[in-house]
Formats: sequence, C-alpha cells, structure tokens
Amino acid sequence: MANTCMQLSGFLISCIGWIALIVATATNDWVVTCKYGSNHCITMDELGAKGLWAECVISTYFYHCISKTEILDLPAYIQASRALMITASILGLPAVALVLMSMPCINLGNEPKSAKSKRSVLGGIMILLVAACGIVSTVCFPIGAHQEHGFMSFGSSLYAGWVGSVLCLLGGSMVSCCSSESPSENRYYYSKQGATNPVPPSSANHAKSAHV
Repeated sequence: MANTCMQLSGFLISCIGWIALIVATATNDWVVTCKYGSNHCITMDELGAKGLWAECVISTYFYHCISKTEILDLPAYIQASRALMITASILGLPAVALVLMSMPCINLGNEPKSAKSKRSVLGGIMILLVAACGIVSTVCFPIGAHQEHGFMSFGSSLYAGWVGSVLCLLGGSMVSCCSSESPSENRYYYSKQGATNPVPPSSANHAKSAHV
C-alpha cells in the first residue's frame, strides 16, 4: 500500500514537472537583459527578454519579439538548449504513459505483476532522463547568455524550467525506487506457480510399476 501511494505521488509530481518544462520550452522569458531601476539601463527600449525561439524588446508602449529563424547562425548554447528541451518535452509523454499503465488499478489482460514493475521502472528512468535534459538546458542557457550579453537577470521561464526539472527528478526517483518487486513477492509467485503445476512422475516410476 505504501509503495502504491509513493508511486502515485511520484506520477503526479512528474506530470507537474513535465508540464512546467513544456511551458518553459514554449515561452521566451528565459533571461532579462535589463531591469527597471538598474544603472545599466539608459532607456526603456534596452529592456529585453531572451528565450529559445525569439528575442523580445519591452518598452512602455509595446512588446516586440524577433524570431530566431536562422538556426545555423545561432550560438551553440541556444541550439543545445533547444534540442534538450524539445527532447524533454517529447520524451515525457511515453514516460508518463508507461507509469500510468503500470498503476495497480489498471490491468492489461492477465499480465504478471513483474511486468508492471518493469514497465514502471522504465517509465521512471525515462522521467529521470527528462529531468537531466531540463537541468542541463536551464543551466547552460543563462551561462551562455551571460557570456554573450554580460549583465542580465533570470526570467520566469527559466524558473519554470528549474522547478520542472527538480519535480521530474524527484518524481522519477520515487517511481523508480517504489516499483521494484520485493523478493518475498517473487517467492510467493513462484511457490504459487509450483503448487498449481505439480511435477509429473518420472518414466522410471512408470517402468517399475509395469514390471511389478
């Protein structure tokens, strides 16, 4: 019962973290190149937001974004962050589906419990890979942006990516650790199989009884 609750909690936490990573991937407020009241700002037009897909200029009267369509001309940290976040967003779907289909309340035919455990562990490992992609991307992007632009501050999309990565790391660890089948359950399963399938008598016994 405790393992089931932990597995369900890990599943819910992983889903929230995966959604947060998708939000971080789709939005462009990863780093802010200037903030209100900073000495580095001369005019309001210098306040900008930088993300995976566009660079935006923020002023009092408008919010204008320029898409980054020239992929080959982009810095390496942006290309790497894009690839990692897209991988995390896509990989999260089969990972969450595997964990969902391994819940005790869902049965796929007459499959043994060991099959559910293996499927749940695989889903947990995939969620951990999602977390790893998110962590690497959200760490590399601000470092690269700082080297390129100098002064900056973190944006709301970057915080969403950090929170989503931590939640996926926690949820994937819970699912992976709580899905392994205990040795006592294995012994019970094999003893039950042995009781239902008795060993047939050997051919030597048949020959002896025929001789008598």
